[in-house]
Amino acid sequence: MKVWAVANQKGGVGKTTTSLALAGLIADAGRRVLVIDLDPHGSMTSYFGYDPDTLEQSVYDLFLHQGNPPAGLAKQVLHPTSHELIQLLPSTTALATLERQISAQGGQGMVIGKALAQLWDQFDYAIIDSPPLLGLLMVNALAACQHLIVPVQTEFLALKGLERMVSTVNMINRSRRHALPYTIVPTLFDRRTQASLQTLRILRNTYPDELWHAYVPIDTRLRDASRAGEVPSQFDSSSRGVAAYRALLKHLLSLPVKTQVA
Repeated sequence: MKVWAVANQKGGVGKTTTSLALAGLIADAGRRVLVIDLDPHGSMTSYFGYDPDTLEQSVYDLFLHQGNPPAGLAKQVLHPTSHELIQLLPSTTALATLERQISAQGGQGMVIGKALAQLWDQFDYAIIDSPPLLGLLMVNALAACQHLIVPVQTEFLALKGLERMVSTVNMINRSRRHALPYTIVPTLFDRRTQASLQTLRILRNTYPDELWHAYVPIDTRLRDASRAGEVPSQFDSSSRGVAAYRALLKHLLSLPVKTQVA
């Protein structure tokens, strides 16, 4: 299984869209994909028609066992989606209480990694959608993944969030056996605006080695796919946004694979 996390310490940059666009393209190629919603807001969960306020089983349940999810629990929490090859570990709003409830307990930083171990042979890929906040849930995502994808909206305020995210990765790397590789993905790009053009220029100058050379444009078809509850490639495989994510996926698949995680 390849495990990717999608994270940024700023909201509204396209994390969920990026997660589901990549998941859809991978599944379209016949691969089995697990998507994991670690954001208490539950955007990915809502995307597929589930209510984060009323779900009886979710990733929240994985954290209630002193850092060791019982055998078989991860499989029990799986939910189907609109794509037959994509399954979901959904979020609930109860995730927002985790920090207060169990952050003092040891071993909680590897819960998602242990849950993935239970599902390792069932999926070819896992994509983790992280909350825009450094805490227990993001630490779990970063500890469990082999590669990090950092979507960055092409506007000036997003650059500060990227700086914080890169600092977090550097901090996490001090406790890993191998440095966590990451790819910065410019999103919501509008070539008609100076803000987008200048931000993209700054990204290319500041992060030449980590930055994906292209960008994901603003595309209303991505928003329409969300409204329909379908992954973008299911909804409109020829849209500009899907074409961009197809190019991003090709780039990610060309990168060296780190099979050993934290």
